[in-house]
Amino acid sequence: MKNFSLIGAAGYIAPRHMKAIKELGHNLSIGYDTNDSVGIIDSISPDSEFFTEFERFQEHAYRLKRNPSTALDYVAVCSPNYLHHSHIAAGLRLGCDVICEKPLVPTPELLDELAEVEKETGQRVYNILQLRHHEAILKLKEKVANENRTEKYQVDLTYITSRGKWYMESWKGDPRKSFGVATNIGVHFFDMLHFIFGKLEKNVLHYANDYKACGYLEYEKARVPWFLSIDANDLPDEVKGKQTTFRNISCEGEQIEFSAGFTDLHTISYQEILAGRGYGIEDARHCVETVHHIRTAQPETPAENEAHAFLKKLI
Repeated sequence: MKNFSLIGAAGYIAPRHMKAIKELGHNLSIGYDTNDSVGIIDSISPDSEFFTEFERFQEHAYRLKRNPSTALDYVAVCSPNYLHHSHIAAGLRLGCDVICEKPLVPTPELLDELAEVEKETGQRVYNILQLRHHEAILKLKEKVANENRTEKYQVDLTYITSRGKWYMESWKGDPRKSFGVATNIGVHFFDMLHFIFGKLEKNVLHYANDYKACGYLEYEKARVPWFLSIDANDLPDEVKGKQTTFRNISCEGEQIEFSAGFTDLHTISYQEILAGRGYGIEDARHCVETVHHIRTAQPETPAENEAHAFLKKLI
């Protein structure tokens, strides 16, 4: 049985990490968050220690190291995006391997810095790239590999997930902390596209503001106009008033459906990490480079057949 700590225990995604730790038979030893709304721990791991000050969390973790039976093995990081680097480094320096949500860090330079801390400590960083474990994604990846066609696939990525006014007041609405819409809600999909269709060859931004972004990605095996938004006004007329989220990811006009089983993917990710098959820093590099370029690029006029269908509503 391994001992885990969880940084960011009050966040939206933290319960999936708690569930994975419990279901795989391990121990959540400590939780930490500046917010104390973590009652869900009672239903998963009621004996866990909990701290709202990082210094107290860190000091307790150091004390646990004195006894091999209580020493932490893993630190799971679910904190806001801008804190990932600091919390990962702290976990490594505690003598733990670290499991972190996406985006791992905002820039390739910080990936290199984490690689240095790995060398210094002898510990490992793992990124939750859960869509790589989804059955529908794995089937499409196998299909693309087997068909081995010369013509690139035409893929459409449209993801609108409506957010209320709270969003812009939270860290997620601050681009200095979330790194913007394309990073915060898009990094999962960009990793998935790379996983299926290979190396990125072209990355062009067409439009971006605090609520939405769109552009064009071209991979070894696919051409992908993309559109991401948290603005309910972008929902297609046929779903407005009926649902708050619209997702269309299609390949050659055929919908890629992966809603089913989505919430179980963290447990599979943990299982793979604990078996020595987790995704590390270099696996995450491609999607970090992709969103870093999008975040720092200036919008360009689309080339022929590269614009997403929703772009005309924005310009």
